[in-house]
Amino acid sequence: MPALEEYVEEIKDIWDTHWLTNMGEKHKRLQKELQEYLNVANIDLLTNGHMALELSLQALNLPRGSEVITTPFTFASTTHAIVRNGLVPVFCDINSKDYTIDVSKIEKLITKKTSAIMPVHVYGNICDVETIEQIASAYGLKVIYDAAHAFGETYKEHGVGEFGDVSCFSFHATKVFNTIEGGAVCFKDEQFGLDLYRLKNFGIRGPECVDGVGANAKMNEFCAAMGLCNLKHIDNEIAKRKKVVDMYMERIGEVSGIQTNLQQKDVKQNYSYFPIIIDEEKYGESRNQLYDRLKENGIYSRKYFYPLTNEFECYRSQYDVKDTPVALDISKHVLTLPLYADLTLEEVEKICKVILKEGGKK
Repeated sequence: MPALEEYVEEIKDIWDTHWLTNMGEKHKRLQKELQEYLNVANIDLLTNGHMALELSLQALNLPRGSEVITTPFTFASTTHAIVRNGLVPVFCDINSKDYTIDVSKIEKLITKKTSAIMPVHVYGNICDVETIEQIASAYGLKVIYDAAHAFGETYKEHGVGEFGDVSCFSFHATKVFNTIEGGAVCFKDEQFGLDLYRLKNFGIRGPECVDGVGANAKMNEFCAAMGLCNLKHIDNEIAKRKKVVDMYMERIGEVSGIQTNLQQKDVKQNYSYFPIIIDEEKYGESRNQLYDRLKENGIYSRKYFYPLTNEFECYRSQYDVKDTPVALDISKHVLTLPLYADLTLEEVEKICKVILKEGGKK
């Protein structure tokens, strides 16, 4: 969060204009500044990251009942967005190195019903965008990236929002960049942008024209104001997160039984998450045991992502989780450690001592 005084100063003029929502001045400013920061052709702001995904799928006009190849190693939103559009998720496994979709397994899942691929950038790890683009181009498929974890990242000096037909971001309070709650869609096709705008604003095209059926997914001015404040500090915040990650790597990067996150070539990271994979036999403790012991010491980690979305009660009868064995294995062994810009190195040291079993509750 920015300094309270900075945020209060940013919202003062709202009391003069009384413009609280509906693409106000702050919304327009943030949209322009994000377009420049992310280096994308077009961007639209929405009320949250889920609506960014759901309305983007709808704006692409994919045939109802068609299949979308995606991964179960993700947050619920990714899968729900597909299903809520009357589309069918087809789950592809992930690779064990960076936990993104295994591109070597995509083609065998393509059928006559396939209309799109929805890969997920995970923990700031970028998908194999070149191979995905080649496959999509060969089969005439749309590509919608769930880029919730990848804000501000670049791959080979290209902003991550440039890839695919659409890239969707979340600006939830837990993300590297937040607008309290919010989201954005980056895209190339201007007609898509018009359709997306209509969908996020009740189908309204003009003061007396409603030519479609839409939802309400507009970002309000208070959220936009938070984004304007936070964007000023984003590079410094990412630099502080890097110091935390460097400390983790120094202390536990070589510990037997702990696999840390891969540093991808040609990727400028945002240090959004610090996942570790626990090998119980080598570490001497299971993921769940470490999770409990950290909690006993006042340290709150996350089993993220667990369970897989194809294990959810609402989908379990439709899918066999054994069809994605790598994702299943990772989900049972992954733990994301605390990581945020204001986490002190002393606190990181405390966390590492518990992981290294140097004191703390056993």
